[in-house]
Amino acid sequence: MLTQIFAVTRMNILNIPSRWSSSLVIVVGIGGVVAVLVALLSMATGLTSVFTSSTDSSRAVVVRGGATGELSSNLSLDEANIISTLAGVQLAAAELFVIADIPKKATNTSANVVVRGVSEDSYNIRPELELIEGRRTEPGKNEIIVGTKAQEEFIGLNLGDIVALREFTWTVVGTFEADGSSIESEIWGDLSNVQSAFRYEGGITSIRLRLTSAYVFESLSESIEDDSRLQVDLYSEQDWFEKSSQDNTGLIKTFALIVGIIMSIGAVFAALNTMYTAVASRTYEIATLRAIGFGGFPVVVSVLVESLILATLGGFLGALIAYLAFNGFTVSTLDGTAFSQIVFDFNVSPFLIALGIIVSVGLGMIGGFFPAIRAALLPVTSALRGE
Repeated sequence: MLTQIFAVTRMNILNIPSRWSSSLVIVVGIGGVVAVLVALLSMATGLTSVFTSSTDSSRAVVVRGGATGELSSNLSLDEANIISTLAGVQLAAAELFVIADIPKKATNTSANVVVRGVSEDSYNIRPELELIEGRRTEPGKNEIIVGTKAQEEFIGLNLGDIVALREFTWTVVGTFEADGSSIESEIWGDLSNVQSAFRYEGGITSIRLRLTSAYVFESLSESIEDDSRLQVDLYSEQDWFEKSSQDNTGLIKTFALIVGIIMSIGAVFAALNTMYTAVASRTYEIATLRAIGFGGFPVVVSVLVESLILATLGGFLGALIAYLAFNGFTVSTLDGTAFSQIVFDFNVSPFLIALGIIVSVGLGMIGGFFPAIRAALLPVTSALRGE
């Protein structure tokens, strides 16, 4: 049995070049499905990594009770001072999250950008933030530092530029990176100045915490719930950003699934048509093999192997196209929880490449199964007579 399978399969594989045009239909069709699917999912993967790339288990976020995001939160400095004194809190930074309109380079149309009012402890809580140009802002001055992604996407955010935000002008004094996280799409300024410019005197939207350890989170949460002065929600940084990423990537993943299913159906029909044609063109060949003693099972295996080889080639082709065309490609989209632009890179990860190849194998299996069964069930005498 194994000898027959090897012999028939080897013959089919060696004959693929003679049927290159029909074989190319499977390779290109399945390659297109994989390329589109991987490209769309790489968008969701890249957007997810922006939110989760630099989370720390010893950091937490405090927002108003019931708030779905920082933009819908509203806290006071008194609450920040109370929380900073609770057991388990090492550092607490009151921050203000607001948005401003700045023209995008690609379209020259205005879009929302996050402006974050911060204090010195905001930097200490996020050691991953690194200035690559210039310096930090000085208290009491209308100065800002800009994330690299925001600088790439928007006009007038280079070092030394003067930017109009609300009724004030601000000087860009620094550019920063933060391990590819979402804050690279933000503009940072001194908290008191941002409060004045955006008319939030004394108001904040979140409190960032560094805990003494990740293990104090539960006890800190209980302390906050037991304090009648506080009507706030406490999130671990990981839970906070995972929530944000789910809200933003859900639609992309759904769209990728729908498009992938539609294109997969087309690719399966292309594979079926090609393999049926291949079986029909080898009717005499298959009948002769059956007449001299080859069983039906080796014929089934040989047709399936041929379909799987072509489909796998298509999978590798599609994954390669997606990687070369989209990996690292920078785009921006609307952050649904903050109503502001967030800039991110497509991420064609090894997992997505493997997923694309698995999908191609599945499509090849489906596309080759029925033609393989037909080949095995061909009546020998009728096939030899050309019926």
